Amino acid sequence: MTAKIVGLFVSNGGVPKLPIETATIKTLGIVGDKQRDLRYHGGLDRALCLYSQEKIAQLQAEGHPIAGGTTGENVLISGIDWSLVKPGARLQLGEIAVEVTCAITPCSNIAASFIDDNFNRIHHKKFPDDSRIGVRVLNEGDLHVGDEVSILD
Repeated sequence: MTAKIVGLFVSNGGVPKLPIETATIKTLGIVGDKQRDLRYHGGLDRALCLYSQEKIAQLQAEGHPIAGGTTGENVLISGIDWSLVKPGARLQLGEIAVEVTCAITPCSNIAASFIDDNFNRIHHKKFPDDSRIGVRVLNEGDLHVGDEVSILD
């Protein structure tokens, strides 16, 4: 199975982020996407927030009302071994290369995506393989739903 982008999401600040088909990516993120609190979101080292479709499906199977974009991710990927997506890893997202910089710490703004508002269900310290990740953009360009994704050596 080829890994691919299955969702792209933006907002005017906050969640949920809404789906788009194509995104122009700059070093500071998706053109048209905004974050409410720049102390914790955005910047060069968290230009994009990535998440796994398989992790969302696992959380849905646990009963959580999570869906693409509801926890603030910009890029939703299917078909990749999420345990390999750790700081230092480099990914090719279509024509865009990115470097994983950090796990994204969840906050109460995404509580509605979880049973009993338990947003810590995706906290990297408690569930290291279930967290969203932040990346640095290594080159600018466009992303499209359906673009292939790979882990670079």
